[in-house]
Amino acid sequence: MINKKVRLGDLLLDNGLITLEQLEYALKKQKELGYTKKLGEIFISEGYLTQKELLKVLSKQLNIEFIDLYGEVIDFNAVAAKYPMNILKAAFAVPFKEDEDFIYVATSDPLNYDALEAVERIVPLKPIKVYLAYQDDIIVVHNRIETLKKTRELIAEVKHELQSEGLKKEGEDSAVMKLIFLIISEAIKKRASDIHIEPEEHEMMVRSRIDGMLIENFVFDLGIYNALSSRIKLLGNIDISEKRVPQDGRFSLTIDGKEYDFRLSTTPTIFGESLVMRILDRQKVLLKLEDLGFVNENLEKFNRLIKSPYGILLITGPTGSGKTTTLYAALNEIKNISNKVMTAEDPVEYRLPLVQQIQVNEGIGLTFASAIKSFLRQDPDVILIGEIRDFETLNAAAQAALTGHMVFSTLHTNDAPGAIPRMIQMGLKPYLIADALTGIVGQRLVRKVCPYCKHEVKLPSSLLDKVREYGVNEETVFYAGEGCSQCDFSGYYGRTMVSEILIVDEHITKLIAENANKVTIMEYALESNNYEPMIFDGMRKVVEGITTVEEILRVIKEY
Repeated sequence: MINKKVRLGDLLLDNGLITLEQLEYALKKQKELGYTKKLGEIFISEGYLTQKELLKVLSKQLNIEFIDLYGEVIDFNAVAAKYPMNILKAAFAVPFKEDEDFIYVATSDPLNYDALEAVERIVPLKPIKVYLAYQDDIIVVHNRIETLKKTRELIAEVKHELQSEGLKKEGEDSAVMKLIFLIISEAIKKRASDIHIEPEEHEMMVRSRIDGMLIENFVFDLGIYNALSSRIKLLGNIDISEKRVPQDGRFSLTIDGKEYDFRLSTTPTIFGESLVMRILDRQKVLLKLEDLGFVNENLEKFNRLIKSPYGILLITGPTGSGKTTTLYAALNEIKNISNKVMTAEDPVEYRLPLVQQIQVNEGIGLTFASAIKSFLRQDPDVILIGEIRDFETLNAAAQAALTGHMVFSTLHTNDAPGAIPRMIQMGLKPYLIADALTGIVGQRLVRKVCPYCKHEVKLPSSLLDKVREYGVNEETVFYAGEGCSQCDFSGYYGRTMVSEILIVDEHITKLIAENANKVTIMEYALESNNYEPMIFDGMRKVVEGITTVEEILRVIKEY
């Protein structure tokens, strides 16, 4: 233990990190806040010093070693079982290791002697050895321990409920529903877009997709899987007895005072059904076109395309590349009281004012193709088709475009020029494509460098040589995320779009009508400066410090 009493303000003054005026202001603010915030927190929040500077001076003056908690293997179960969370929180402490002589404790507040002594009294036979760690990291560990405790209690409750009463079908107070709320709440806190519940041979895993990448959240005893999956299927209003075929459902829940919709998909696997829930935030603000990630040139092209009086505009890319978000942003830009906009979607993800939205239901014969035919009798100006999946939908879209309507839709292709041969493969005649198509947007989502741990890095020469032709060189300053509690130690936080746009001009119309192949069309587009592959857009974002070369190459194929 540390027995030497030191005052933080005096220590920082002696080291020239703060001024006397700053100290007096911080003490005054602490008093105004009723001493609910520690002095160090106020210094950091006021920008007088960083957390790193604070820990550096404490480490030097108190001779306490700094420790990276995420480099340590912490037995969370042991910590949760042995230490009360209120004592650990009061001391901003995490016991991360134990041997015959000491209990090793990381803290961000080594001057809080009374709280640290309370931690030491929990295991009175061993002294504690104090290390310094970032407060953000300690809070993340505390949250994990609390989640673990809640999970263990809930699992025990679920098992007891199953043994004594079976699966309750009503009420949110059942243990299974509490567990579902916990799983969903944790995913939403981490900005997840999807939750995956997957049975294995001996256990079940819960993972969340954050910024396009899956991370593990929980591993549960397989014994509760049937109860959990059945309750989720009940929520989604799908048949709980049917486990042999894929099923789709939808449900809504209020989490922390906000309403969310969930799109549920089940698929049979060899160990049980894999469940995936897509999280749809009802209150999510629709992005403006300029916030999507378009560079100025592409934004200008896209604006021109969406304001065309008629034709088909396609947004292409794989599942999860942000196509629907781009379409919604486009509709948000052009909708007004003087035009009629109608959409056919599967499902309707977000409600748009001044837009007539239809939920496709193939079970009753309301397909994309039949919806488009009904739209034409409704006198629309703009039609949005959620996805072109078959010839009937493609043909109906082409007919709508040829009769003077603007049609927006999506197609699953790897790049913008690839949409043309894809439509021909689906059965549409080249001359119809040539007459109907006005433009194609290819897009992907790439992760952005975390702003909280962003730092300058050197790019290996082998990697630099690989991407030099796309606009980067030795003079380029490259950035990466170091990994911190804000980004869950991934180095990335949030995503942005990289795109390419092919405008169908007269010459491309002629090439399509002549059934020219993709390579011929792409060669002309490149030569005429009518098209630039999206890897160039990606490298611009690298140069701007928005993302990394590794991320661009992970998502986009080199040309």
